[in-house]
Amino acid sequence: MNPKIKKPNNSSSKKVTVSVLSVFLVFVFVNTFFYPSFYSDSGSIRRNLVDSRESFHFPGNFRKTKVYMYELPTNFTYGVIEQHGGEKSDDVTGLKYPGHQHMHEWYLYSDLTRPEVKRVGSPIVRVFDPAEADLFYVSAFSSLSLIVDSGRPGFGYSDEEMQESLVSWLESQEWWRRNNGRDHVIVAGDPNALKRVMDRVKNAVLLVTDFDRLRADQGSLVKDVIIPYSHRIDAYEGELGVKQRTNLLFFMGNRYRKDGGKVRDLLFKLLEKEEDVVIKRGTQSRENMRAVKQGMHTSKFCLHLAGDTSFACRLFDAIASLCVPVIVSDGIELPFEDVIDYRKFSIFLRRDAALKPGFVVKKLRKVKPGKILKYQKVMKEVRRYFDYTHINGSVNEIWRQVTKKIPLIKLMINREKRMIKRDGSDPQCSCLCSNQTGIIHGV
Repeated sequence: MNPKIKKPNNSSSKKVTVSVLSVFLVFVFVNTFFYPSFYSDSGSIRRNLVDSRESFHFPGNFRKTKVYMYELPTNFTYGVIEQHGGEKSDDVTGLKYPGHQHMHEWYLYSDLTRPEVKRVGSPIVRVFDPAEADLFYVSAFSSLSLIVDSGRPGFGYSDEEMQESLVSWLESQEWWRRNNGRDHVIVAGDPNALKRVMDRVKNAVLLVTDFDRLRADQGSLVKDVIIPYSHRIDAYEGELGVKQRTNLLFFMGNRYRKDGGKVRDLLFKLLEKEEDVVIKRGTQSRENMRAVKQGMHTSKFCLHLAGDTSFACRLFDAIASLCVPVIVSDGIELPFEDVIDYRKFSIFLRRDAALKPGFVVKKLRKVKPGKILKYQKVMKEVRRYFDYTHINGSVNEIWRQVTKKIPLIKLMINREKRMIKRDGSDPQCSCLCSNQTGIIHGV
């Protein structure tokens, strides 16, 4: 052995691993025994994904989570809608939130502003005294702010200034400072929403659609909640089966993306000449949305390709259309996987396999009509989870997911308070169980 080469010291990495594992095991134990599933049908979905019962009854000993929603200055909410419209209004609260794929922030805000009697089946209750709250919800329209800034650059609005002023406002609040924001919930749906200030809010429970833009010390599969995009097309209500679905495969979207989406151009070249495959470029115009609806409603399979990130809204358009998703997006993280097994209605393909000439269409042509029908039946049962307008849909499920974080939040708060001094090399447990395995699933 060369005497100049020292053996690596693994004691530090072992220390980190043991610490992280210990905290995670405690979280699992507490969560399993003290926070069981709230819905009677959620448990049945874990056992049998096609159980269609929808009950809003809670166990007798269940206490709803108390959520306090900040009364934010209007420039973080309705003021952003005003900026989007480009016109001043005497009463901004009468403005209509514009429809787009990031409407989750509007639906969550609207849910907390409606009368409690109308919040059927919700696992949370809004409280107006912050001293009573279990969690604090920050209702800023961060995704819309990003859209406003990118839509009309140079007209005087700055999303970066909005982000900075929002976090400065939060850091001035007693309840944020009390636990360094750990018991706060912040929606950051767009992959770039709150990007500038993410390091200052990363202790909070983040509601995100994509993990790709979050560093390992910012996002976590344990701490945060993956939420669905708001689907943009009408749900398919016709007959199940393949009779009305004349296309084998459908995709419509941007052909050229950044590094993460280079596979799109390659697959376009492989698939665009197939006789019963519809794959074409298209933006989110009204005319194209009608074409997407027609294409998805008349296709057996719908392609989901990684774009700038691994996640895209067309996955939920496909589910609403009962068009079997074919997912070519290595490392994708999906919403609500504690109650939904996506393998029961989706086909996952590895990128390297999908790029082999003829592989995709050959595999899909082998799927028999009976199998497609089974996929469709499961999609019909689970698509309420991805519907923000459903009485027991995305909004209630997001709140259920958030409520399950409370044991970990309390653990981290108590742990942090008793820590006298943390060495810079010690593990920062805000990022427990982030997706760093590098495992790729699929055919």
